[in-house]
Amino acid sequence: MSELEHNETPQSISVDIYDQIYNLRGTDPVQIEKLAAHVDSRMRAVSAQGATVDSLRVAVLAALNIADELFSMRERYSKLAGSMDQVSQSQTTLRSRTDSLSSLLDSVLEERKAG
Repeated sequence: MSELEHNETPQSISVDIYDQIYNLRGTDPVQIEKLAAHVDSRMRAVSAQGATVDSLRVAVLAALNIADELFSMRERYSKLAGSMDQVSQSQTTLRSRTDSLSSLLDSVLEERKAG
């Protein structure tokens, strides 16, 4: 079996999130572990603030924090993508102006040679 096929086969993995073991399935165990560690970290941060001890409430508050982070990153991405479009348009305009100036310069130089 090739490596690509192996990576597409779901694998079982056990992760510990907020002192609970979850048996998950996915094609990238390393990514699942990273995600679980992130969720665990966020839940522990919420719990450390002392807002609540109920694990369900901690999970919901952590999910809201993660969703807020996601929405903020999406907004930043959209702004950056818009900026990149503006840069691309500016580069196209500059190339066009450079080509025009180059043609004009070539014409002037040809006229001087002929005259």
